[in-house]
Amino acid sequence: MTSVSRIMIDFVCPGLACGRWELGSSQQEGGGGGRATPAAGAPRAARCLFERAHSANGGMAGSGGYRGGYAVQAINTRFWMDQGRRIVGRKAGLTAKAVQQQLGVDQPDFGVLFDDMEIKDGGTLDPARCLQPKAEAEIAFVLGADLLDPNTTAEMAGAAVATVHAAIEIVDSRIADWKIAFADTVADNGSSAFYVLSEVGKPLAGLDIYSAGMVMEMNGQIVSLGAGAAALGHPLNAAAWLASTLAQRGEPLKG
Repeated sequence: MTSVSRIMIDFVCPGLACGRWELGSSQQEGGGGGRATPAAGAPRAARCLFERAHSANGGMAGSGGYRGGYAVQAINTRFWMDQGRRIVGRKAGLTAKAVQQQLGVDQPDFGVLFDDMEIKDGGTLDPARCLQPKAEAEIAFVLGADLLDPNTTAEMAGAAVATVHAAIEIVDSRIADWKIAFADTVADNGSSAFYVLSEVGKPLAGLDIYSAGMVMEMNGQIVSLGAGAAALGHPLNAAAWLASTLAQRGEPLKG
């Protein structure tokens, strides 16, 4: 499995429930929809593993729960690649301590960005492609070099960045009412459904992404706020964590 080009980092703006999105303008209209579940067509092993790992309260439980979640994600990822989908990047989620505490974990998670998940800047997302979507303002890096070291530092990650982009991630969940545990969101591809990158990126040099703020508005009203410092202390820390974690798994990020 090869990850390439793009890294999306949670910018710690709380998810905003959305219907019809004109991405870039953050306008909400209409209601939900019904996206197809990969597990419905994926190998039986993924479905069985997911079912075995679930406890009676509806979430994957136990010390091995997150391992089962990543196993389900990997099986579904291989299934979709066999169907012709192409990996163009990865996302790092749960990078804020407050969000980790909500799920009772002490680590971020990651998911896959496929080519068909991208919505063009200023484009429209049909709610029929979603179940219970939310929008999150994020920061994204487009890489210009590979990150192969299992002990990648923030400085190494920064040196590999070609451009920095404002981004929106549309998260979605197959778990009813978003009542998720950590392993649930991991198994469900980090709850990642779609994303949009700003059409124009900027070089990292000279940008203060540590104190950079993010404001999300809907119909002219501020609905959430975020700051780069909340992402593991710095967005490049989150990028370094992602690069190291994937390199250790034999799936390094490549520019």
